[in-house]
Amino acid sequence: MKSLPIVLALALGAGGATLASAADPFTKGKAAEYAPDNTGRNVRDRGNTPTSGNQSEKKPDRDLTQQIRKAVVADKGLSMKAHNVKIITVGGVVTLRGPVATEDERTSVAAKAEQLAGAGNVHNQLEVTK
Repeated sequence: MKSLPIVLALALGAGGATLASAADPFTKGKAAEYAPDNTGRNVRDRGNTPTSGNQSEKKPDRDLTQQIRKAVVADKGLSMKAHNVKIITVGGVVTLRGPVATEDERTSVAAKAEQLAGAGNVHNQLEVTK
């Protein structure tokens, strides 16, 4: 643990000035000042945006999330990004978050969620990234 501050200081000294230029192009403002490791998105998404910490522990919500995850992972035509999207269910309403490789993947994941949750019960916040 003693070497962590030294490593961190070296990393910041060597590349700290370039963090903003390496940030996610979808992240704007203060959040763009963070390294490209989702920290910027996490800062951006504080507040009213559902995160995995908001996942309901009620059995119907957990079951719905599990069914959607299984449907997404079973589709071998989707990229690893799409297989790893966040699926957050609260009160039967599903929020999809995270990056996908193409607009087709964005549509496909949302369609799977809507098929299981019902039309009007899915908030598609998936982002197409390269």
